[in-house]
Amino acid sequence: MSNTITTTNFNFPGQKSVYRGKVREVYNINDKLLVMVATDRLSAFDVVLPKGIPYKGQILNQIATKFMELTADIVPNWLIATPDPSVAVGHLCEPFKVEMVIRGYLSGHASREYAAGKRTICGVPMAEGLKENDKFLEPIITPTTKADNGEHDADISREEILSKGIVSEEDYIILEKYTRALFQRGTEIAASRGLILVDTKYEFGKTKDGEIVLIDEIHTPDSSRYFYSEGYQERQNKGEEQKQLSKEFVRRWLIENGFQGKEGQQIPEMTDAYIETVSDRYIELYENIIGEKFVKADISNINERIEKNVLAYLEERK
Repeated sequence: MSNTITTTNFNFPGQKSVYRGKVREVYNINDKLLVMVATDRLSAFDVVLPKGIPYKGQILNQIATKFMELTADIVPNWLIATPDPSVAVGHLCEPFKVEMVIRGYLSGHASREYAAGKRTICGVPMAEGLKENDKFLEPIITPTTKADNGEHDADISREEILSKGIVSEEDYIILEKYTRALFQRGTEIAASRGLILVDTKYEFGKTKDGEIVLIDEIHTPDSSRYFYSEGYQERQNKGEEQKQLSKEFVRRWLIENGFQGKEGQQIPEMTDAYIETVSDRYIELYENIIGEKFVKADISNINERIEKNVLAYLEERK
């Protein structure tokens, strides 16, 4: 598929380094600012798939920045500006080496663990007698390690995080508090859109002044799972699959085609027609989550557009 951005090779004034994540590429400017480009890459099972999805980067960036604005009153965040539909600029932070995953329902990874007979996840007990997609009495925090590229994130308990000194207890208490507050706000916003925020992950970092802030993305379909609230209970009662808005549909397609990121498995062929359906699903996700029509940016030359917008922004900040 043409007109997608799957890799960048910018050279901005004051650029110190570039970090390439699974989906985002982060440029360090003068050890002060981070320019985060949301590419159109699609990752599943910790593997980056071979083709980009049109508008995906723009969608993720705009959802994340919108939710940063909608939660800034409860949790400080790293964001300063969005000079381009696919770019966020923020304060340079030192990221914590854990991702804070919070789950309101027994879904995804948690339900796969439960089905395998496990009744604790990340040291947190799960009640007997639950079925997939049932609501927990209280949301549970199930952190993961923040793996380097190519490695898999791994479940870790609060006790292990503290005993290994990955995060100090003082900081971890703040991370938990922020995680619960953000999930509560996200749940309320989702409910107002006819959605259920099922589970999500947050990443935090520390600014140079030592302030803990929310970084990276928030409440996007790549980091979160959403169900439609209408008909949720009926589907649960009948043991039917939930109608959901998340990247899970891509994971399901991969599993059906024999791929789960395990050694020796081949990524199935992604036809242009399939890629278009994925792009359409992401637009549907955006419109449902944000409650506004998605406006497609000009993608005739994305790299050029991004470079021009970021250079103009950096020049203006001088």
